[in-house]
Amino acid sequence: MNRYPVRISIVEDNETLLKGLEIMIGSIDKYQVVSTYTNCEDALKNLHVDIPDIILMDIQLDGMSGIEGIEKIKKVLPRVEVIVHSVYEDSDYVFDALQAGATGYITKGSDRMNLIHALDEILNGGAPMSTKIANMVVRSFQRNPASPLSKRETQVLALLAKGKTYQHISNELFVSVETIKSHVKRIYSKLHVHNKDEALEKAARDKLI
Repeated sequence: MNRYPVRISIVEDNETLLKGLEIMIGSIDKYQVVSTYTNCEDALKNLHVDIPDIILMDIQLDGMSGIEGIEKIKKVLPRVEVIVHSVYEDSDYVFDALQAGATGYITKGSDRMNLIHALDEILNGGAPMSTKIANMVVRSFQRNPASPLSKRETQVLALLAKGKTYQHISNELFVSVETIKSHVKRIYSKLHVHNKDEALEKAARDKLI
């Protein structure tokens, strides 16, 4: 990404905040806000007109969510960089957004200049994240190496932690529901627990997922 000015689109349903972001980012010479939207649907319709280099994306929007929007946008413009700008610090939102294709994740509680630094970091090939978000991502890779669970059992437990049903897990892992039930029984046995809540509590405490 070496053309200037860098083209920025903003998707944010709070119109006051949207205007403030447009003014702030647009005041910097190397950035040009080419479009602003309050929903993903309109942003998607105009992607080939806007041709943004970077999209600043909220998550909770009317209609299509920001996470679904990121997935669809990346299919149309695979090279576009997306930075999530959200009030949510929940791990599910963070990891769902990153898996959907977001390059960075900045919380709305951050200093406004952090957004400019995030844009600059994207230009330098980085993946900008608020400190709390970055710590969360790092911790996700620091699972207990002494876990008694197999890789598959860890997958099953992680999906249970996301609220998935046995049927959903079996579909995702391409195995039967009975196989999932067998994995769950082994998980309970290995962790010395009797139900899902106890298993998830132990998993979180011992960093098993």
